[in-house]
Amino acid sequence: MIELKSISKMGLTLFIGISLVAASCTKEIKPNEQETDPPKPEISRIEGTWKMTYAEIRENDSIEVKDLSSTDFIKIINRSHFAFFNQDRGTQDNFMAGAGTYTYDGSKYIEHLDFINFVDYRGHTFSFDVEIKGDSLIQQGYEKIEASGIDRYILEKYIRIKK
Repeated sequence: MIELKSISKMGLTLFIGISLVAASCTKEIKPNEQETDPPKPEISRIEGTWKMTYAEIRENDSIEVKDLSSTDFIKIINRSHFAFFNQDRGTQDNFMAGAGTYTYDGSKYIEHLDFINFVDYRGHTFSFDVEIKGDSLIQQGYEKIEASGIDRYILEKYIRIKK
């Protein structure tokens, strides 16, 4: 332990000055708090939990409108990731899920699918035009995976689920 008698006034002043500068350069981070920039206004509009209300698939000459009367499909979008879940209501059958990262600039929404129970989709990127009107989200674009012969246009409509 250093005694104060052995430290010169100049050294003590320097020590206190450096300590004050070091202390002022730190920021207290609370548990579960990350240092990140606040979300861009465009991104915060798309963040939330969305329930699919309409789905249409156009492939070759056919148009298929999905029957959503007995299934629940939700999409959850946070600041950097998305996830979707689909399952027949009231059963354990026909469960599908996927997740990954995305970018969004106010009209173009691009998903990079990292996790999904259909291996052919994993690792692919899909670009969609998105329009948000109040609590509705309309997403449309092409899903194309050459190796699987998937080449179709999709149109999906969602409504925001409120707390």
